[in-house]
Amino acid sequence: MAEITAALVKALRDKSGVGMMDCKKALQETAGDMEAAVDWLRTKGLSKAAKKADRVAAEGVVALATRSDGVGMTAAVIELNAETDFVARNDGFQATARKIAAAALTVDGNVEALRAETVVGGETISAMITNLIATIGENMVLRRSACFAVAQGAVGAYVHGAVPGAPDLGRIGVLVAVEGAGDQETLRDLGRNIALHVAATSPQSLSVDDLDPAAVVRERAIFTEQAIESGKPPAVAEKMVEGRIRKFYEEAVLLKQTYVRDASMTIEELVAQTAKTLGSPVKVSGFVRLALGEGIDKNAGDFAAEVAAMTGG
Repeated sequence: MAEITAALVKALRDKSGVGMMDCKKALQETAGDMEAAVDWLRTKGLSKAAKKADRVAAEGVVALATRSDGVGMTAAVIELNAETDFVARNDGFQATARKIAAAALTVDGNVEALRAETVVGGETISAMITNLIATIGENMVLRRSACFAVAQGAVGAYVHGAVPGAPDLGRIGVLVAVEGAGDQETLRDLGRNIALHVAATSPQSLSVDDLDPAAVVRERAIFTEQAIESGKPPAVAEKMVEGRIRKFYEEAVLLKQTYVRDASMTIEELVAQTAKTLGSPVKVSGFVRLALGEGIDKNAGDFAAEVAAMTGG
């Protein structure tokens, strides 16, 4: 029997287009015989799934899962993509997204680790998705995952564009981690209200310190050039730049943003108000916003036209 090396597994993956774990399994089942391993993958329907892997999957769902941990809480959000909105409405696809989100509660946002997690019955998430691809006939991708665990406090969750009858599935999923020793339900409501705000505003960072330094440098350079071109004296131009940088912070930084449900306060002030009500410190320690298909190049193929051509529509 040939030794099942990483190089051998990679070679089979390059040859078949199937995932690493399935390639390793195929080689183990066929004593390291490359051609036999390819046939084994075809027998299992995995190579069929692999042929679809180059097709753009920009539809699907974002799914949330939460868990109470006594005085703390854990919440996870995942993005499971498919090629068409039609498949995203499939009950089996949605059930799979829920299982993945539940499993993500035990994985710290690592997608590769999540793919290797097992569900009821001992099947890995990777295998579960592959089997669903073979059954439904569309490419599917577990693209992103995030998880927050708060030892004391709550994680607010919000889904925008929720699937009818399924408030845990939708097109945008947001988690906001809130730390505090006060009433957990109040902290959870605060987190959810901020999550709704994040869904609407898509901030770049939680605080000024968290902003990408390169983004600040870029904005400052633009503002400086604009100030110079205005012909203002250097001292006035410098003040103009600083004013515009403050405005940039107010637009890009969550805690500095004006609260969408009450324009009289910022998110920072909303948190302070809640802390005053509870009589104990409250801190927003993190947030994540996953928007379905965000950043995917959707021009690689017109699947609506493809379906119409196949059906004669």
